Amino acid sequence: MTKKKQVKSALKEKLGVQQLQPVNILVAEKFKKNRKKSHSTSELIEGILQGNKTSLSRAITIIESTASKHQSQARDIIEACLPYSNQSIRIGITGVPGVGKSTFIEQFGRLLVQDKHKVAVLAIDPSSTVSKGSILGDKTRMEELVREPNAFIRPTASGDSPGGVARKTREAIILCEAAGFTIIIIETVGVGQSETVVHSMTDFFLLLKLSGAGDELQGIKRGIIEMADVIVINKADGENVKAAKYAQAEFNRALHLYPVKENNWTPKTLVCSALNNKGITEIWDLISKYISETRKNNYFEKKRKEQNNFWLLQTLEASLKSNFYNNPTIQKELKKQLKSLNENKTTPFEAANYLLGLYTQGFKLE
Repeated sequence: MTKKKQVKSALKEKLGVQQLQPVNILVAEKFKKNRKKSHSTSELIEGILQGNKTSLSRAITIIESTASKHQSQARDIIEACLPYSNQSIRIGITGVPGVGKSTFIEQFGRLLVQDKHKVAVLAIDPSSTVSKGSILGDKTRMEELVREPNAFIRPTASGDSPGGVARKTREAIILCEAAGFTIIIIETVGVGQSETVVHSMTDFFLLLKLSGAGDELQGIKRGIIEMADVIVINKADGENVKAAKYAQAEFNRALHLYPVKENNWTPKTLVCSALNNKGITEIWDLISKYISETRKNNYFEKKRKEQNNFWLLQTLEASLKSNFYNNPTIQKELKKQLKSLNENKTTPFEAANYLLGLYTQGFKLE
Protein backbone atom coordinates (compact mmCIF):
# COMPACT_ATOMS: atom_id res chain seq x y z
CA MET A 1 0.00 0.00 0.00
CA THR A 2 1.56 3.22 -1.13
CA LYS A 3 1.48 6.24 1.11
CA LYS A 4 -0.03 9.43 -0.22
CA LYS A 5 2.51 12.12 -0.69
CA GLN A 6 1.83 14.99 1.72
CA VAL A 7 1.37 18.26 -0.12
CA LYS A 8 2.96 21.17 1.54
CA SER A 9 0.78 24.28 1.74
CA ALA A 10 2.14 27.59 0.58
CA LEU A 11 0.21 29.23 3.40
CA LYS A 12 1.95 29.36 6.73
CA GLU A 13 0.73 30.84 9.98
CA LYS A 14 3.21 32.73 12.07
CA LEU A 15 2.72 33.83 15.63
CA GLY A 16 2.15 37.53 15.84
CA VAL A 17 2.98 39.92 18.62
CA GLN A 18 1.08 38.99 21.74
CA GLN A 19 -1.58 41.59 22.47
CA LEU A 20 -1.63 43.13 25.92
CA GLN A 21 -4.82 43.40 27.90
CA PRO A 22 -6.47 46.77 27.11
CA VAL A 23 -7.25 47.34 30.76
CA ASN A 24 -6.16 45.90 34.03
CA ILE A 25 -8.14 42.68 34.54
CA LEU A 26 -8.67 43.35 38.24
CA VAL A 27 -9.99 46.85 37.53
CA ALA A 28 -12.32 45.51 34.83
CA GLU A 29 -13.69 42.83 37.14
CA LYS A 30 -14.23 45.35 39.93
CA PHE A 31 -16.05 47.68 37.54
CA LYS A 32 -18.21 44.82 36.29
CA LYS A 33 -19.06 43.82 39.85
CA ASN A 34 -20.05 47.37 40.79
CA ARG A 35 -22.22 47.65 37.70
CA LYS A 36 -24.17 44.55 38.68
CA LYS A 37 -24.73 45.69 42.25
CA SER A 38 -28.24 47.04 42.72
CA HIS A 39 -28.81 49.85 45.17
CA SER A 40 -31.77 49.84 47.51
CA THR A 41 -34.21 52.73 47.68
CA SER A 42 -32.96 53.75 51.13
CA GLU A 43 -29.35 53.75 49.92
CA LEU A 44 -30.22 55.98 46.97
CA ILE A 45 -32.22 58.38 49.14
CA GLU A 46 -29.40 58.60 51.69
CA GLY A 47 -26.89 59.23 48.91
CA ILE A 48 -29.05 62.00 47.39
CA LEU A 49 -29.49 63.78 50.72
CA GLN A 50 -25.71 63.62 51.21
CA GLY A 51 -25.19 65.26 47.83
CA ASN A 52 -23.75 62.17 46.14
CA LYS A 53 -23.94 62.78 42.38
CA THR A 54 -23.76 59.08 41.52
CA SER A 55 -26.79 58.31 43.68
CA LEU A 56 -28.60 61.30 42.18
CA SER A 57 -27.89 60.14 38.65
CA ARG A 58 -29.03 56.59 39.38
CA ALA A 59 -32.22 57.84 41.02
CA ILE A 60 -33.05 60.05 38.03
CA THR A 61 -32.55 57.04 35.76
CA ILE A 62 -35.10 55.13 37.86
CA ILE A 63 -37.74 57.87 37.78
CA GLU A 64 -37.24 58.23 34.01
CA SER A 65 -37.71 54.50 33.49
CA THR A 66 -40.99 53.30 32.01
CA ALA A 67 -40.48 49.78 33.43
CA SER A 68 -43.24 48.79 35.84
CA LYS A 69 -40.69 47.40 38.32
CA HIS A 70 -39.27 50.92 38.82
CA GLN A 71 -42.56 52.77 39.35
CA SER A 72 -42.96 52.03 43.06
CA GLN A 73 -39.29 52.73 43.77
CA ALA A 74 -39.51 56.03 41.88
CA ARG A 75 -42.51 57.15 43.95
CA ASP A 76 -40.72 56.30 47.21
CA ILE A 77 -37.65 58.29 46.16
CA ILE A 78 -39.67 61.35 45.14
CA GLU A 79 -41.77 61.30 48.33
CA ALA A 80 -38.63 61.07 50.47
CA CYS A 81 -37.02 63.99 48.61
CA LEU A 82 -40.06 66.32 48.56
CA PRO A 83 -39.53 67.72 52.11
CA TYR A 84 -36.04 68.85 51.07
CA SER A 85 -37.09 70.55 47.84
CA ASN A 86 -38.14 74.12 46.95
CA GLN A 87 -34.86 75.58 48.22
CA SER A 88 -33.40 76.52 44.85
CA ILE A 89 -33.80 79.03 42.03
CA ARG A 90 -35.13 77.37 38.89
CA ILE A 91 -33.98 78.99 35.64
CA GLY A 92 -35.29 78.03 32.22
CA ILE A 93 -33.05 78.72 29.23
CA THR A 94 -34.27 78.32 25.69
CA GLY A 95 -33.38 79.37 22.17
CA VAL A 96 -33.22 77.95 18.69
CA PRO A 97 -30.55 75.32 17.90
CA GLY A 98 -27.24 77.03 17.17
CA VAL A 99 -27.88 80.04 19.39
CA GLY A 100 -25.12 78.90 21.76
CA LYS A 101 -27.10 77.54 24.71
CA SER A 102 -24.47 75.02 25.82
CA THR A 103 -21.60 77.54 25.66
CA PHE A 104 -23.68 80.11 27.51
CA ILE A 105 -24.75 77.66 30.22
CA GLU A 106 -21.16 76.53 30.76
CA GLN A 107 -19.91 80.09 31.30
CA PHE A 108 -22.98 80.96 33.36
CA GLY A 109 -22.62 77.81 35.46
CA ARG A 110 -18.94 78.42 36.13
CA LEU A 111 -19.75 81.94 37.33
CA LEU A 112 -22.35 80.55 39.75
CA VAL A 113 -19.99 77.88 41.04
CA GLN A 114 -17.34 80.52 41.67
CA ASP A 115 -20.03 82.44 43.59
CA LYS A 116 -20.37 79.42 45.95
CA HIS A 117 -23.56 78.04 44.39
CA LYS A 118 -24.22 74.39 43.61
CA VAL A 119 -25.47 74.17 40.03
CA ALA A 120 -27.49 71.40 38.38
CA VAL A 121 -28.06 71.48 34.63
CA LEU A 122 -30.92 69.40 33.24
CA ALA A 123 -30.24 69.46 29.52
CA ILE A 124 -32.94 68.13 27.23
CA ASP A 125 -31.66 66.72 23.94
CA PRO A 126 -34.01 66.26 20.99
CA SER A 127 -34.83 62.67 20.05
CA SER A 128 -34.91 61.57 16.44
CA THR A 129 -38.41 60.97 15.12
CA VAL A 130 -36.95 58.22 12.91
CA SER A 131 -34.44 56.29 15.04
CA LYS A 132 -35.76 57.55 18.43
CA GLY A 133 -32.12 58.08 19.41
CA SER A 134 -30.52 61.13 20.99
CA ILE A 135 -26.95 62.39 21.00
CA LEU A 136 -26.86 63.48 24.67
CA GLY A 137 -23.67 65.43 24.09
CA ASP A 138 -24.03 68.19 26.66
CA LYS A 139 -21.40 66.76 28.98
CA THR A 140 -18.97 66.85 26.07
CA ARG A 141 -19.89 70.43 25.12
CA MET A 142 -19.64 71.60 28.75
CA GLU A 143 -16.29 69.94 29.39
CA GLU A 144 -15.09 72.57 31.88
CA LEU A 145 -18.30 72.83 33.90
CA VAL A 146 -18.65 69.05 34.18
CA ARG A 147 -15.34 68.89 36.07
CA GLU A 148 -16.56 71.26 38.79
CA PRO A 149 -17.30 69.40 42.08
CA ASN A 150 -20.33 71.64 42.71
CA ALA A 151 -21.85 71.13 39.27
CA PHE A 152 -24.06 68.34 38.00
CA ILE A 153 -25.01 67.92 34.34
CA ARG A 154 -27.72 65.50 33.36
CA PRO A 155 -28.51 65.18 29.64
CA THR A 156 -31.86 63.52 28.95
CA ALA A 157 -33.60 62.59 25.74
CA SER A 158 -36.87 64.37 25.06
CA GLY A 159 -38.38 61.14 23.70
CA ASP A 160 -41.93 61.58 22.49
CA SER A 161 -42.75 64.26 25.05
CA PRO A 162 -44.56 67.23 23.52
CA GLY A 163 -42.50 70.37 23.16
CA GLY A 164 -39.12 68.74 23.61
CA VAL A 165 -39.12 68.54 27.39
CA ALA A 166 -38.21 65.28 29.09
CA ARG A 167 -41.12 63.41 30.64
CA LYS A 168 -39.75 63.50 34.19
CA THR A 169 -38.02 66.88 34.30
CA ARG A 170 -40.07 68.10 37.27
CA GLU A 171 -39.23 65.03 39.32
CA ALA A 172 -35.54 65.45 38.44
CA ILE A 173 -35.73 69.04 39.75
CA ILE A 174 -37.04 67.77 43.10
CA LEU A 175 -34.19 65.26 43.39
CA CYS A 176 -31.55 67.86 42.50
CA GLU A 177 -32.91 70.24 45.14
CA ALA A 178 -32.86 67.46 47.74
CA ALA A 179 -29.20 66.85 46.82
CA GLY A 180 -28.43 70.45 47.81
CA PHE A 181 -28.22 72.16 44.43
CA THR A 182 -29.18 75.80 44.84
CA ILE A 183 -29.48 76.72 41.15
CA ILE A 184 -31.35 74.43 38.75
CA ILE A 185 -30.95 75.23 35.05
CA ILE A 186 -33.30 73.61 32.54
CA GLU A 187 -31.99 73.80 28.98
CA THR A 188 -34.62 73.01 26.38
CA VAL A 189 -34.51 71.84 22.80
CA GLY A 190 -35.85 75.23 21.74
CA VAL A 191 -38.65 74.07 19.48
CA GLY A 192 -42.29 75.10 19.49
CA GLN A 193 -44.12 74.14 22.65
CA SER A 194 -41.03 73.65 24.81
CA GLU A 195 -40.95 77.29 25.89
CA THR A 196 -44.45 77.06 27.38
CA VAL A 197 -43.69 73.86 29.28
CA VAL A 198 -40.38 75.14 30.68
CA HIS A 199 -41.99 78.44 31.65
CA SER A 200 -44.48 76.46 33.75
CA MET A 201 -41.73 74.79 35.83
CA THR A 202 -39.23 77.61 36.39
CA ASP A 203 -38.95 80.83 38.40
CA PHE A 204 -37.06 82.79 35.75
CA PHE A 205 -37.24 82.40 31.99
CA LEU A 206 -34.28 83.40 29.81
CA LEU A 207 -34.57 83.58 26.04
CA LEU A 208 -31.36 83.43 24.00
CA LYS A 209 -31.41 85.14 20.60
CA LEU A 210 -29.03 85.76 17.73
CA SER A 211 -28.57 89.03 15.93
CA GLY A 212 -28.74 89.19 12.18
CA ALA A 213 -30.72 85.94 11.98
CA GLY A 214 -33.73 87.69 10.52
CA ASP A 215 -35.92 87.07 13.55
CA GLU A 216 -35.90 90.49 15.23
CA LEU A 217 -39.35 91.34 13.87
CA GLN A 218 -40.51 87.73 13.84
CA GLY A 219 -39.75 87.52 17.53
CA ILE A 220 -42.12 90.42 18.16
CA LYS A 221 -44.99 88.40 16.70
CA ARG A 222 -44.48 85.33 18.81
CA GLY A 223 -45.91 84.75 22.28
CA ILE A 224 -42.50 83.68 23.47
CA ILE A 225 -41.61 87.31 24.11
CA GLU A 226 -44.45 87.58 26.61
CA MET A 227 -43.00 84.73 28.67
CA ALA A 228 -39.39 85.93 28.66
CA ASP A 229 -38.08 87.67 31.78
CA VAL A 230 -34.94 88.63 29.92
CA ILE A 231 -33.87 88.42 26.28
CA VAL A 232 -30.15 87.85 25.79
CA ILE A 233 -28.52 88.50 22.43
CA ASN A 234 -25.68 86.00 22.32
CA LYS A 235 -22.54 85.93 20.16
CA ALA A 236 -22.02 89.69 20.49
CA ASP A 237 -18.37 89.49 19.53
CA GLY A 238 -16.12 90.49 16.66
CA GLU A 239 -17.94 92.04 13.75
CA ASN A 240 -21.27 90.98 15.23
CA VAL A 241 -21.21 93.53 18.09
CA LYS A 242 -22.93 96.25 16.06
CA ALA A 243 -25.67 93.89 14.88
CA ALA A 244 -26.20 92.67 18.46
CA LYS A 245 -26.66 96.25 19.69
CA TYR A 246 -29.17 96.88 16.91
CA ALA A 247 -31.11 93.72 17.82
CA GLN A 248 -31.09 94.79 21.47
CA ALA A 249 -32.67 98.12 20.56
CA GLU A 250 -35.30 96.39 18.40
CA PHE A 251 -36.33 94.02 21.17
CA ASN A 252 -36.40 96.80 23.78
CA ARG A 253 -38.82 98.74 21.59
CA ALA A 254 -40.95 95.63 21.15
CA LEU A 255 -41.09 94.90 24.87
CA HIS A 256 -42.69 98.27 25.53
CA LEU A 257 -45.65 97.22 23.38
CA TYR A 258 -46.62 94.42 25.75
CA PRO A 259 -48.84 94.94 28.83
CA VAL A 260 -47.30 95.11 32.29
CA LYS A 261 -46.73 91.67 33.77
CA GLU A 262 -48.58 90.46 36.84
CA ASN A 263 -45.34 90.55 38.83
CA ASN A 264 -44.68 94.17 37.78
CA TRP A 265 -41.39 93.12 36.20
CA THR A 266 -40.32 94.86 33.02
CA PRO A 267 -38.33 92.44 30.84
CA LYS A 268 -34.91 93.64 29.72
CA THR A 269 -32.69 92.90 26.72
CA LEU A 270 -28.99 92.27 27.32
CA VAL A 271 -26.10 91.33 25.05
CA CYS A 272 -23.33 88.87 25.79
CA SER A 273 -20.55 86.82 24.27
CA ALA A 274 -20.53 83.40 25.89
CA LEU A 275 -17.47 82.53 23.81
CA ASN A 276 -15.48 85.42 25.30
CA ASN A 277 -17.24 85.27 28.69
CA LYS A 278 -18.52 88.85 28.43
CA GLY A 279 -21.83 90.08 29.81
CA ILE A 280 -22.48 86.94 31.89
CA THR A 281 -22.11 88.72 35.25
CA GLU A 282 -24.68 91.36 34.24
CA ILE A 283 -27.17 88.62 33.41
CA TRP A 284 -26.77 87.01 36.85
CA ASP A 285 -27.14 90.41 38.51
CA LEU A 286 -30.41 90.91 36.66
CA ILE A 287 -31.70 87.47 37.66
CA SER A 288 -30.78 88.15 41.30
CA LYS A 289 -32.67 91.43 41.14
CA TYR A 290 -35.72 89.69 39.69
CA ILE A 291 -35.73 86.99 42.40
CA SER A 292 -35.38 89.65 45.12
CA GLU A 293 -38.26 91.75 43.76
CA THR A 294 -40.64 88.85 43.20
CA ARG A 295 -39.99 87.53 46.70
CA LYS A 296 -40.82 90.92 48.15
CA ASN A 297 -44.14 91.21 46.29
CA ASN A 298 -44.96 87.50 46.98
CA TYR A 299 -45.11 86.63 43.27
CA PHE A 300 -42.26 84.11 43.69
CA GLU A 301 -44.36 82.01 46.08
CA LYS A 302 -47.42 82.39 43.87
CA LYS A 303 -45.46 81.14 40.86
CA ARG A 304 -44.26 78.11 42.82
CA LYS A 305 -47.88 77.19 43.62
CA GLU A 306 -48.75 77.54 39.94
CA GLN A 307 -45.85 75.22 39.09
CA ASN A 308 -47.28 72.57 41.44
CA ASN A 309 -50.77 72.96 39.95
CA PHE A 310 -49.41 72.56 36.42
CA TRP A 311 -47.36 69.56 37.55
CA LEU A 312 -50.51 67.89 38.91
CA LEU A 313 -52.43 68.44 35.67
CA GLN A 314 -49.59 67.15 33.50
CA THR A 315 -49.14 64.10 35.75
CA LEU A 316 -52.82 63.30 35.35
CA GLU A 317 -52.60 63.69 31.57
CA ALA A 318 -49.51 61.48 31.37
CA SER A 319 -51.07 58.80 33.60
CA LEU A 320 -54.33 58.74 31.64
CA LYS A 321 -52.46 58.49 28.34
CA SER A 322 -50.24 55.69 29.65
CA ASN A 323 -53.15 53.72 31.12
CA PHE A 324 -55.16 54.12 27.93
CA TYR A 325 -52.49 52.86 25.55
CA ASN A 326 -51.32 50.08 27.90
CA ASN A 327 -54.83 48.66 28.23
CA PRO A 328 -54.78 45.29 26.37
CA THR A 329 -58.41 45.72 25.28
CA ILE A 330 -57.63 49.15 23.81
CA GLN A 331 -54.47 47.81 22.17
CA LYS A 332 -56.48 45.04 20.50
CA GLU A 333 -59.34 47.29 19.40
CA LEU A 334 -56.97 50.04 18.26
CA LYS A 335 -55.42 47.69 15.70
CA LYS A 336 -58.91 46.87 14.39
CA GLN A 337 -59.85 50.53 14.17
CA LEU A 338 -56.64 51.39 12.34
CA LYS A 339 -57.34 48.62 9.85
CA SER A 340 -60.92 49.86 9.35
CA LEU A 341 -59.61 53.39 8.93
CA ASN A 342 -57.17 52.32 6.22
CA GLU A 343 -60.00 50.47 4.46
CA ASN A 344 -62.21 53.61 4.61
CA LYS A 345 -64.76 51.79 6.79
CA THR A 346 -64.62 54.39 9.55
CA THR A 347 -63.40 57.90 10.24
CA PRO A 348 -60.78 59.10 12.76
CA PHE A 349 -63.54 60.73 14.85
CA GLU A 350 -65.73 57.62 14.92
CA ALA A 351 -62.77 55.40 15.77
CA ALA A 352 -61.64 57.72 18.57
CA ASN A 353 -65.14 57.93 20.07
CA TYR A 354 -65.47 54.14 19.96
CA LEU A 355 -62.11 53.57 21.71
CA LEU A 356 -62.77 56.25 24.33
CA GLY A 357 -66.17 54.73 24.94
CA LEU A 358 -64.61 51.35 25.58
CA TYR A 359 -62.12 52.89 27.98
CA THR A 360 -64.66 54.90 29.97
CA GLN A 361 -66.91 51.84 30.30
CA GLY A 362 -64.12 50.31 32.35
CA PHE A 363 -63.28 47.19 30.36
CA LYS A 364 -61.56 44.69 32.66
CA LEU A 365 -58.47 42.95 31.39
CA GLU A 366 -58.36 39.21 31.13
